[in-house]
Amino acid sequence: MPALAPSSRFESERLTGEGFVLRPWRPADLESLLHHANDAQVVRGLSSRFPHPYTRRDGERFLSGEVVDLDDPVFAIEVDGHACGGIAARPGDGERGQSAELGYWLGRSLWGRGLMTRVVALYAPWAMQRMALFRLQATVLDFNEASARVLLKNGFIEEGVAHCALLKNGEPHDLRVFAKVRRSLCDAP
Repeated sequence: MPALAPSSRFESERLTGEGFVLRPWRPADLESLLHHANDAQVVRGLSSRFPHPYTRRDGERFLSGEVVDLDDPVFAIEVDGHACGGIAARPGDGERGQSAELGYWLGRSLWGRGLMTRVVALYAPWAMQRMALFRLQATVLDFNEASARVLLKNGFIEEGVAHCALLKNGEPHDLRVFAKVRRSLCDAP
């Protein structure tokens, strides 16, 4: 069992959606995390912070807060009692402190069911309200049409393309930039 991460300001949060729960990760999620994360098809559209193969040590480091700041709203997507994916908003700092970067992933066995669309529909407005955000941004690799559809279905606007923005498996890729914004904290996200 990995060591417990330091307490998060979101540790008591639990968001319930249709067929899933969003909640903080816990050490008992390790086996489920390893099962879903160690898949080349899952990893192909994610940041290099999400390695492949995904080892036990990678899972332990993640669950202990060494990979991402678990004081941010970094949640497991739980289906039928098992963590099968994750969603998070990483806040900016300084003058970008009222914006955040959205990221998410889901185990391949759950693809094609509309689950991630429902997850983002619940999480994005909650994160914008809870974190007092004016902007929630997501970037999607050029080939990841499914992720782009999830964002568009949830009211994110495609703002443009950052050409040759990163290397993935030794190949340059474009990043599509999506955002959900509001001009006032009183506006609904």
